[in-house]
Amino acid sequence: MGLTTAVPATDGSGTRRRGPDAPHAGGPRGRAARALPGLAVASLVANIVIIATGGAVRLTASGLGCPTWPECGGGSYVAHSELGIHGAVEFGNRLLTFVLVAVVAATVAAAVAARRIRPGTLGPAVLLLAGIPVQAVIGGITVLTKLNPWVVMVHFVASSLLVAVGTVLVLRTRPRAVPGPRAWAVARPLRGLARLVGLVVAGVVYLGTIVTGSGPHAGDLAARRTGLDPAAVGQLHADLVMLLLGLTVGLVVAVRTLPPEHRPAGAARAAGSLLGVEAGQSLVGAVQYATGLPVGLVDLHLVGAAGVVATAVWAVTALRAPVRGRPAGQLTPETRAAQTT
Repeated sequence: MGLTTAVPATDGSGTRRRGPDAPHAGGPRGRAARALPGLAVASLVANIVIIATGGAVRLTASGLGCPTWPECGGGSYVAHSELGIHGAVEFGNRLLTFVLVAVVAATVAAAVAARRIRPGTLGPAVLLLAGIPVQAVIGGITVLTKLNPWVVMVHFVASSLLVAVGTVLVLRTRPRAVPGPRAWAVARPLRGLARLVGLVVAGVVYLGTIVTGSGPHAGDLAARRTGLDPAAVGQLHADLVMLLLGLTVGLVVAVRTLPPEHRPAGAARAAGSLLGVEAGQSLVGAVQYATGLPVGLVDLHLVGAAGVVATAVWAVTALRAPVRGRPAGQLTPETRAAQTT
């Protein structure tokens, strides 16, 4: 799975494939294939927007604006005047879930219709759709446990996983994406470095949730915290961020020093983008800490975390290439070996 900008789909002789299964073909399948890239991007953006609005709920102390679930309160499924502004904020965030459902459902429908033209896209699309009710239940448990910080962490980690899946879907629907199995197109040391970067990204995101769960923005004035020292967890988080930046610099250098014939298409751009997003996210984190955690910067930092996850998926999967359907001269020895194993 992942990014592929190697070659357009061909008929096996190097000629761009045409016919009823080509993305530019007419009919329902062709229209679905043309719509799918835009819908995939919309699904990814919608999942990131939900992270931003969920952060706004927390940062405005509206986490218990609807004090129960699935009802909002007082036997009603909608907010009412007695719940005040916090109820309106929380209920508004719940309503956005229906927008997300509509966007992702349309994406799944397009992926089903275009499954012969764009194979490999239906799985991620279905995972995105299945993740919505799972997230709704986790959100409900969060409310019923009165914003237990450890449950809130699970909620954000699940959101990050959906961003990763959404990114895979976007990459698989790119116009020049080549369907089919993929293998590492770089040597073992570089693929190990890429895996390590992905692992540290996961650690940074999870530690970030612990920092938030130990800090002042609990989502409600009465919500409990983790009991951990915010300064100590924050320092550990910062140390891991420094490690991530160093590893990503190494990834960028390693990719850029590959011989052109062995460098996967788009890999240098993906690695450089990851480093840029990480640097921006680090700057926002440092400024928010130095300025007393203003809510606007904290919410921007949440969105930035989603950006780091998305670009990390891009950077790692950019080092993989189609196993079949690509001219042998464009494959590294590792990828050619993968074809025969």
